Amino acid sequence: MRLLPVSLTVLLVELADLGETLALFASLEADPVEGIEDMVPAARTLMIRFRPETLTAERLAGEITTRDLSARIAPSDKLVEIPVRYDGEDLENVAELTGLSVEDVIRRHTESTFTVAFCGFAPGFGYLVGGDPALQVPRRQSPRTKIPAGSVALAGAFSGVYPQASPGGWQIIGTTPERMWDLSRDPPALFQPGYRVRFFDLEKRSVPGSAAGVKSPDASSTELTAEALKLKILAAPMPALFQDLGRFGQTGQGVSSSGALDRGALKAANRVVGNAVATPCIEIIPGGFSFEASGRTVVALTGAPCPISIRDASGRTITAETYQPISLEPGDVVTLGHAPRGMRCYLAIRGGFHVKPVLGSASTDTLAIVGPDPVTAGAILTVEKKTPTLASVSLTETPAFEHPAPGEVVTLDVIMGPRSDWFTEAGIVSLSDQLWQVTPQSNRVGIRLSGETPLERRDKAELPSEGTATGAIQVPHSGQPVLFLADHPLTGGYPVIGTVAEYHLDLAGQIPVNAQIRFRLVTTFADIHTAGA
Repeated sequence: MRLLPVSLTVLLVELADLGETLALFASLEADPVEGIEDMVPAARTLMIRFRPETLTAERLAGEITTRDLSARIAPSDKLVEIPVRYDGEDLENVAELTGLSVEDVIRRHTESTFTVAFCGFAPGFGYLVGGDPALQVPRRQSPRTKIPAGSVALAGAFSGVYPQASPGGWQIIGTTPERMWDLSRDPPALFQPGYRVRFFDLEKRSVPGSAAGVKSPDASSTELTAEALKLKILAAPMPALFQDLGRFGQTGQGVSSSGALDRGALKAANRVVGNAVATPCIEIIPGGFSFEASGRTVVALTGAPCPISIRDASGRTITAETYQPISLEPGDVVTLGHAPRGMRCYLAIRGGFHVKPVLGSASTDTLAIVGPDPVTAGAILTVEKKTPTLASVSLTETPAFEHPAPGEVVTLDVIMGPRSDWFTEAGIVSLSDQLWQVTPQSNRVGIRLSGETPLERRDKAELPSEGTATGAIQVPHSGQPVLFLADHPLTGGYPVIGTVAEYHLDLAGQIPVNAQIRFRLVTTFADIHTAGA
């Protein structure tokens, strides 16, 4: 067993195999350690996020090393059968890699009984184990930018089904009409850890209907009533998103936390209008976003320092400031200009928006496609009818940092690990000794970076999928890193050289395109090596 640092609040436990990983996970679920917030099991690792004010890394390590790893988890009685059209574009390549005929690949896949070991990568994506060993094939050297939903695929010892269109490097052997993820089901994920799974060939056996046409429940943010205070969105050049502090406790279904990229700004916006700090706000990329208020209210905008103009019903225009309460009257139109610094601002309204939570949170996860609908032009947003407990508005809120501008250099502290040893000494040096350009391909999933010198790996070995944390600096084969933000995949198959310290994550969420990042390597605690438990 090895315990590897991920960040100030996350450890990665590396174990001998999947059996030990699932045994440790089951032990910590049955007999929890106070202070553990979340766990993400993977092929041979267990990622653990903990509250440092309750649990230290050293005490957590001591607890982990006392657990029995010899127990094996009995599979569930639940059997899920999946219809497949074996028409995948990699089917012939899989046959060539395995030395089998296409017919033999299909036969061996349909004759296998799989078990859902864990969920990750995307909501409803189950990692299936127990298939025919002859079907073990490596990932593609060049991942596809988009794999269709329902693709049945192989990678290493795993089989799986992509629940939605997404990038991926697995070998596609077929497609299924079944929906792996459907919010109208309880639970939404068709595959749950422990379930048994069998595939059958649609060419040889028909299936009466399928779940493919089931529509997810409406995640609309409004329930309109005549008397409710409303904001009408007049313009939204970039769709805005409802966000709160995140969606926790859903990792078993492959759902990560998401949440506001600048949590401090969201909390400040709520304090300015007297709301509880976790009340949902709207995360906006400013530059033309505009809305009209139907009645008297108080709003606040925090985060990126964008110009704010207010045109009243008579046509008179005044300006307002960020981090200050803004009083609105019926018919007032608020417009946000382009922010010279920063990337995102947060709109709060006194009393809070009426928004329907999805899996316990109002956050919109853009990768997982979980949460309320994006806020676009024409949307009508309402304020909660039930008056919450309101506090006095705060008049002393200020930004936690100076927002970066395009072309400026932003320094982010990095905790090295868990896979720093996958890189050469030159690769580690080049992480911190050069500037990394923020590319236009960046979004809420991650900041895609470009550097003159790619990060050099020791070899081209494949990393079994393991949990990833917000702030992780993942390095694909190109050597050009991706800095994961709140909507990152729950698990990943490329090595993470380091993770941005939690206290710099809000700053990372405000870095605009064409800014540059300098990574400053810091040491918080060393790798902990222990003998097998």
